[in-house]
Amino acid sequence: MAEWKQKRFWKEATAAECDGGFEVLLDGRRLKTPGKAALVMPTRAMAEAVAAEWAAQEGEVKPLTMPVTRSANSAIDKVTPQFDDVAALIAAYGETDLLCYRADGPAELIARQAAAWDPLLDWLDETHGARLGTNAGVMFFEQDAEALARLRKLVFALDPFELTAFHDLVGISGSLVIGLAALAGHMPPEELWALSRIDETWQEELWGTDEEAAEMAQAKKEGFLHAHRFYNLTR
Repeated sequence: MAEWKQKRFWKEATAAECDGGFEVLLDGRRLKTPGKAALVMPTRAMAEAVAAEWAAQEGEVKPLTMPVTRSANSAIDKVTPQFDDVAALIAAYGETDLLCYRADGPAELIARQAAAWDPLLDWLDETHGARLGTNAGVMFFEQDAEALARLRKLVFALDPFELTAFHDLVGISGSLVIGLAALAGHMPPEELWALSRIDETWQEELWGTDEEAAEMAQAKKEGFLHAHRFYNLTR
């Protein structure tokens, strides 16, 4: 991202329609990705969000304050050229989904996981015809091959921008099911994030909150919520 290590030179950042979608213009100059590709986005809403991030820069450009721009760049420079590899990586989460590996004790945690996660597995089956099984402990067990094939098809049906968002929703939460629920708007993203943290919340209740762990958790939550927002910007 060497091109980003610069000071603001433009007066105005605007979104505009272009061939194939929408782009951002800096004083009329087309914005490009770090890989020098045209930054063409699927919706005006996304282009306007990127333009707002560039308009908000003061002095040196700070990429960490530009999450939508970074995700759009990733969709074009990273996900598009290796789409099949990224999709396969994310689809594989169905084989070891967080919601399917349950505690073998104590009884209260077992009950809490079941109350939080069973409804999501039921939703997955009812909505997509994919029933995933559960198991106590961390030992690997095989899921139904047909269910996994159905889930894989859903992942490969996404476009590169959608897959960029889905990659983070699944990777951060550890759950393909939670990621699919987020895409569908099945539950608010904050609630889905809380469901992905059942085990961590349990530990905090027992032993208290570790400051460093809490900061890491907050950063992950922000990443999850951003991924949800980015997916909505693709619609």
